[in-house]
Amino acid sequence: MSATPPTMTKGSTTGDPGNAPAAGGEGLKAGLKNRHLSMIAIGGVIGAGLFVGSASGIAAAGPGILISYALVGALVVFVMRMLGEMAAANPTSGSFSAYADRALGRWAGFSIGWLYWFFWVVVLAVEATAGAAILNGWIPSVPQWAWALIVMIVLTATNLASVSSYGEFEFWFAGIKVVAIAAFVGIGVLAVFGVLPGSDNPGAGLDNLTAHGGFLPNGAGAILTGVLMVVFSFMGSEIVTLAAGESEDPQRAVRQATNSVIWRIAVFYLGSIFVVVSLLPWDSKEIAEKGSYVAALDSIGIPHAGQIMNVIVLTAVLSCLNSGLYTASRMAFSLGQRGDAPKSFATVNKRGVPQIAILASVVFGFVSVIFNYVWPDTVFKFLLNASGAVALFVWLVICFTQLKMRGIILREMPEKLTVKMWFFPYLTWATIGMITFVLGYMLYTGGDNRQTVLASVLVGVIVVALGLVLDRRHRAGAGR
Repeated sequence: MSATPPTMTKGSTTGDPGNAPAAGGEGLKAGLKNRHLSMIAIGGVIGAGLFVGSASGIAAAGPGILISYALVGALVVFVMRMLGEMAAANPTSGSFSAYADRALGRWAGFSIGWLYWFFWVVVLAVEATAGAAILNGWIPSVPQWAWALIVMIVLTATNLASVSSYGEFEFWFAGIKVVAIAAFVGIGVLAVFGVLPGSDNPGAGLDNLTAHGGFLPNGAGAILTGVLMVVFSFMGSEIVTLAAGESEDPQRAVRQATNSVIWRIAVFYLGSIFVVVSLLPWDSKEIAEKGSYVAALDSIGIPHAGQIMNVIVLTAVLSCLNSGLYTASRMAFSLGQRGDAPKSFATVNKRGVPQIAILASVVFGFVSVIFNYVWPDTVFKFLLNASGAVALFVWLVICFTQLKMRGIILREMPEKLTVKMWFFPYLTWATIGMITFVLGYMLYTGGDNRQTVLASVLVGVIVVALGLVLDRRHRAGAGR
């Protein structure tokens, strides 16, 4: 088992040891089909946060929330383009962690890999609790903690079965989300312009975008407030680059996912939010009380809108849980392969599944669920804050990694540079500036935003310091 940074061998499919044969098994299996990867890519940008958190963003920025979503969407497009450039040249289960290992140093790959793992295992607790709350509302005789346990056990079993089981579950979970959002946008646009048969909403066209205090009723500064509220709902688009290492045609999957991210964000985020703020005044009590999507469906006259959205949100939650466990385990597997995690994490069973990495990830997830029920306002709140800004840290590392990896790819495997970041390096630096500004603005606004950044920085500093110490020990050992 190699403990050295990954190398990218010219002409190889994967230069990172993350997909190499592992002790105790034959290595990760290429069990994900192209249709799995396509739906993982599409569904990866549709999290439960889109359905649940958009109402608060609309309340803060009014119709201007569209600009907030567009700005964050552009940021994600740029980051995915950079990641796609590296992943198309060298698809691996370690993704950006493995690339940072090579480009920035072992400490960087170690740090961002463990921070990303930490982020997803905390997400497991959040989503399991959210899903349990919905299920408990339907069947109150089963306590909420029992539903959380059931959900975690079922999806753990799915991930342990095989990578194709994960892919199949995610295909259908993501498919339901995609169909639901596409139907919502299609029906909503017809209702906005008053051409939907039987609609209870007469359709105001574009009037609601400006008729209630203007397009920016709370001022231009509210756009930045909206950015802070929506940025975390985009986390997950990078999952496809981790999953590509277990697919039939990794390079093709990465290229398609990277090239399609623009329309995915435009349709699912901008399209659906446009429908909401066009159908109803942004300051409508219905949006605040029922949630943006339920309020929009109710205004059209769709029966049982609340229950319909509960089903969709539950699907989004299960999808996030499924992908979160997969993502955390594959990152742990890659860290084990590179000697930055226990060696047992890099072992696979006869089905090509990193069983120990999955179980280690889900154990932390179970513990986090317990913290959420026992100490929701202390221990769990700290875990939540400590993982909150990791998404932005990951995007920053991807940017800095791509700055160096472009030269490495051109030098060692120029024929693999099939996806290129636009206007390199200027747009990469501009993206770094945008992410840094968002982090700085979170500190400036204070409150929960400041707590999130400070807690995340604290955990980040601890992990980076540990990574630097281990890297120094490794170098000292290698020099003997």
